[in-house]
Order: sequence, then structure tokens, then C-alpha cells
Amino acid sequence: MKLPRPGTDLSRWAVVACDQFTSQETYWQEAAVVVGDAPSTLTLLYPEVFLAEPEPELRIARINTTMQEYLDAGLFQTLADTLLLVRRVTGAGVARWGLMIGLDLEQYSWESDARTLIRSTEGTILERIPPRKAIRRHAPLELPHIVVLISDPLRQVIEPLAARAEADGWSEPVYDTELMLDGGRVTGWRVTDSDAVTGLAEALEVLRSGLDPADPLLFAIGDGNHSLATAKSCWDDLKATLGEAELAHHPARYALVELENIFDPGLTFEPIHRVLFGVSATDFEAELSQHCTAWSVQPSPGRDELIASLERSQAQAFGVVDSDGFRRYEVSGPVSSIAAGTVTTTIDALLAERPGEVDYIHGADVTAELGRLPGNLGLFLPSVSKQTFFETIVRDGVLPRKTFSLGEAADKRYYLEARQIS
Repeated sequence: MKLPRPGTDLSRWAVVACDQFTSQETYWQEAAVVVGDAPSTLTLLYPEVFLAEPEPELRIARINTTMQEYLDAGLFQTLADTLLLVRRVTGAGVARWGLMIGLDLEQYSWESDARTLIRSTEGTILERIPPRKAIRRHAPLELPHIVVLISDPLRQVIEPLAARAEADGWSEPVYDTELMLDGGRVTGWRVTDSDAVTGLAEALEVLRSGLDPADPLLFAIGDGNHSLATAKSCWDDLKATLGEAELAHHPARYALVELENIFDPGLTFEPIHRVLFGVSATDFEAELSQHCTAWSVQPSPGRDELIASLERSQAQAFGVVDSDGFRRYEVSGPVSSIAAGTVTTTIDALLAERPGEVDYIHGADVTAELGRLPGNLGLFLPSVSKQTFFETIVRDGVLPRKTFSLGEAADKRYYLEARQIS
């Protein structure tokens, strides 16, 4: 694992995941102002808000060149054979714990019918892989924003390490920094104690031994599904060129991720909402009728009341906002078992037949703001249950793409750690 050398301004180095604020170019402009000319992961990522820009290959080339320049300049220190315990405190003051580890891509699949130890939890949008792959294919480094979940209700894997760090720690943190633009704070400790590492391995083995051998979901992707899919795709291309000895130990076979316990009280599940651009409520309702047997609609006085009603609902329901205000929709006989599936199917069919665009939004406030603009339609989805999350994936397979988010946009992982992959 690599970290910037001491003396690097980590508050300018660390930048939020590239797939956040995808309809808010001003966020990224503000980030650029904060960074200035300092070394920063902002120069090593491709914010998705800019994916439609002309000549994306120029930005990709700059990213790979800058990675090599940082390496040549000795910007990084290397922490060999290291586990890193991470505590993230969000801008709202909520703390959660994670562990930086490398996962074997041979044990991962994004296919909807996968039965691997590591698997996707949401549908993969294949067209989102090529721009990421264009970067990773020639990149000397990976910088992860991937969060992988374990289902550990007894809190035996990560939490014992967290308790030790809070009580006495193993050493001074290897980093401790504020995060830009209301991102909160992040602290990392190096875990080198052999007893701690052994205890971690044994706790993971206990979780694995309790799984169905025919369907052993141990690691579920919480964030960064498309980045992990990109790493897998690049590895599949590369391994065809390698000998047997190289296959076992090549660094590109592994992906650096943050492991988090789904039962960590600081880990929140937020729905990912949708905003349609250039689509009217009338058009949406006409298409919705093709994907359920019936639907009803009721006005709602505001965003908060609408969201609360969705969380209480025993029926399948979602919310809508446009220039006429907020409304709650209930559907009967839907094509999917959850609202996200019904809404996604409706949107896909609608945009296949007529002009319009969709964006996936982290945060009800942004959804409301964008949805109320003339010509737009905001769609609010209910949250996903943490308690039944893993069993739902095992029983039903992957959820519809962009169903849930681990917190709001500013709460996401910030790029900070790196690993050499070539």
C-alpha cells in the first residue's frame, strides 16, 4: 500500500469518489479551487460529471502521466504487508470503521447469477466500464473508493480492532486529516500486531464457515461496483498474457477496498433517487401503466413528508416531484418486488422510445432541487433494509442498478490510499 509522504497536505490530496455530484459541476469546480496546484487525487480521477466532454482521451492521458510523475518524484511512501484500520467521521459527526484490504478478483463476479464469495449487489451498467478501463489499463496505480460489506451482527471482525485503536492503539495514526467540502475527517492506523491479524483471519473464517457452500456470499459490494468490475475486466485481459507463476502473485489480480460491517451503526443506507430530464409526468405515468396492473397518486405537502410516507408504506410506493409539487405513487401488480425495480424498468423503457436523460442522485435535497426545474421530473425511492440485505441478494440476486447508497454524496470514500498494480 502507498500513502503520500509526510508533509503532504492530505486535506487537498483526498478527494471524494468520482461517481458523486454527477449533476453538480460546481462541486468539482470548488474542489479544484481548494486543491490549487497542490498534489491531489483530483488529478488522478475522472469525475463522471465530465464524461460527456469532447476528447476524454486527453484527460485519461493526463491522469496516467500524472500518476507516473508522482511516482517518479517520490511522492509516496510504501507500507509493506499492511492492513489499515480506518475511522471516518462524516460532516454530520457520525463515525464508522473500515479496514483496507486486498481482495482476490478471481473470487469476484458482477454477473447477476453469480455464486462467488465476492459479488455485486446491484446491476452493472456495462457502458460505465470503458472510461474507467481506459484509465486502469495503463495506470501504474489504483486509488480505491470501493466499499465492500460483510454481514457481522456479532461485530467480531473489524470492531475488536476499532476497540483497541480507541483504547490504546498500536501506534500514532499514519494519517489524520480533515476532508474538503464538508467531507468530515478520516484517520488511519497501521495494523501490524500478529495477534490482531490472526484474530481478524479467524473471525472472517467463522463468517465464511456459516455460509451455504453452494451460495457463499461473504463480501458484498456496497460502493464502487463499476470500479471493481473494471479491475476484474482488466485482470481478465491481462491474465491471458501471463504465465502460471505470474498468475498467482501479479498485483493486478487484487483490488484494494475498504471492508465495512453492514451492522456498523455509523453506516447508513440511503436510497439513490432519479431525475429525468426532458420527460413529463404524463409521459412517465403512461409508461408506468405498462409495468404494473394499476397505480394511484396522492399529493404530498413537501419533501420530508413524502420521504417519511415512503418509509412507512406497506405497499410498493415511490415519490415524484416536478414544477407542480410533490406526489406519492402506489403501485399494484408491479413487475418487480421492490420500487427501485419497477421505476428502473419504467425509465429504461421510456427512454428507449423517446428523447430524455436520467441521472442517479445521492440525496433527497438535490433530487428535489433538480426535479422542480421546468422540464424535469424527480423520483424518490424508499430505503433498503440492512437487516435483510444479504439474504435478499442470496435469494433474489442483484438489486436493480443504483438502488442504494452508503450515506449521502459527501459521506462517500475519499481517494487517499494507493496501490501499485503494474
